[in-house]
Amino acid sequence: MYTIIAGTNRAESNSLQIGKIYSSVLLSKGIQSSVFSLEGLDLNSRSASMIAFENEVLIPCSKFIFVLPEYNGSYPGLFKSLIDLSDIKRCWPGKKALLVGVATGRGGNIRGLDHVTGVLNYIKVMVHPNKLPLSAVDKIMSADGEINDLRTTASIDEQVTEFINC
Repeated sequence: MYTIIAGTNRAESNSLQIGKIYSSVLLSKGIQSSVFSLEGLDLNSRSASMIAFENEVLIPCSKFIFVLPEYNGSYPGLFKSLIDLSDIKRCWPGKKALLVGVATGRGGNIRGLDHVTGVLNYIKVMVHPNKLPLSAVDKIMSADGEINDLRTTASIDEQVTEFINC
């Protein structure tokens, strides 16, 4: 089971749009996935919504795609709260993750992807080595949420194919 999580709670985020693109790429390869945003999820404590998300999404999943926007040179604290509040031993060990960085700047959140890799490795999640930093996302994505850059779409397709085969 593939689960795509846009690692922010911002409404209509670029991360969520990119997550939907990854879902379409998976579907074109015959693989179903679910896309989730952290919008509306109470991550201030082990709330009822957090526990439900854990039981319905995190625990059953075997492969994650995390789409993480750049927040102050790293990844969102809200995403870290998701990890910290989860039942680590039930949610994460032995699972695989594909990382995608999203930024309007030129770095594509590569630093944040490195930061979260350390955290995920610590909780025994195997991170796929091909991490894709998407730079200038506001310029490569059209108003209708599609990528209009051929190199980027080729990179996404290659990354997804590698992840499916690992």
